[in-house]
Amino acid sequence: MRELHDCRKAFAATLEELAVTDPRIVAVCNDSVGSSNLGGFAKRFPERLVNVGIAEQNMIGVAAGLANGGRLPFVCGASCFLTARALEQIKADLAYSNANVKLCGMSSGMAYGALGATHHSIEDLAWTRAIANMTVIVPADPVETAQAIRAVAAMHGPVFVRLSRMGVPIVHGEDYEFQIGRAAQLREGRDLTLIANGTLVPRALEAAEMLAAQGIEARVLNMATVRPLDREAIIAAAHETGAIVTAEEHTIYGGLGSAVAEVVVTTHPVPMRMVGVPGVFAPTGPTEFLFEYFGLTPQGICAAALELKGIKVAA
Repeated sequence: MRELHDCRKAFAATLEELAVTDPRIVAVCNDSVGSSNLGGFAKRFPERLVNVGIAEQNMIGVAAGLANGGRLPFVCGASCFLTARALEQIKADLAYSNANVKLCGMSSGMAYGALGATHHSIEDLAWTRAIANMTVIVPADPVETAQAIRAVAAMHGPVFVRLSRMGVPIVHGEDYEFQIGRAAQLREGRDLTLIANGTLVPRALEAAEMLAAQGIEARVLNMATVRPLDREAIIAAAHETGAIVTAEEHTIYGGLGSAVAEVVVTTHPVPMRMVGVPGVFAPTGPTEFLFEYFGLTPQGICAAALELKGIKVAA
């Protein structure tokens, strides 16, 4: 059993490190100090934590004002509320004016499984990637999370970073270098390509192992940046492997799968399958149950790949 890690801790530790040397950095939250892992930041920089309470729309306006005043706000809150409640403000106050604000959507996907559909954030990628000027990033492990936070702090403009509360194994080595807009190839293969991000990356790697046991070598791409997308990696996968399976903790409408399909269909059409939530509200239940329910598992990804290759899956 591989050790599991909480990416929110890597986020918080990195934010504190950056804040030591960058006095512009402030954290803005919606009564979510604990769930955003901002307790350490609050102790070290109490005057640089702005807690607006449960007022997500105001939170975005406050962050935009801070950015206009020369600060570098990292806005933290449960992704379901940060993106849904404040979408108009994200569009108008941040993206339209290209404000230098970093949105950090915590506990994304179905991490709040038992709290039901109101707390599931399975549409956030579709909403944010459709907005002009918005960079959208979904780190897969603590290594990538830390590097992504450093990268977005160094760039100008609005960013949405999607973080889960689910424990994940480390999939990147110490030599890994995250780059915005660049996919990371984690496994070579020429029979088909598995493209995933976030919590589905380690599951895609496990699926590749299962496929290898059946003589199918799957390339695995971690597509951490959903916007801007690594078109070159997708086109190369289509040309070189001839089939693509996407996997994401998100609805299949408008997320990673849709983004990849937009590239494939307009450049080099190949057969595709999308593993995700099939356009429905998820039931209430533990997160792992929901992953099993929707086939967001190594077995589910493997089955989609076998179907794509025309291989019958045993019942």
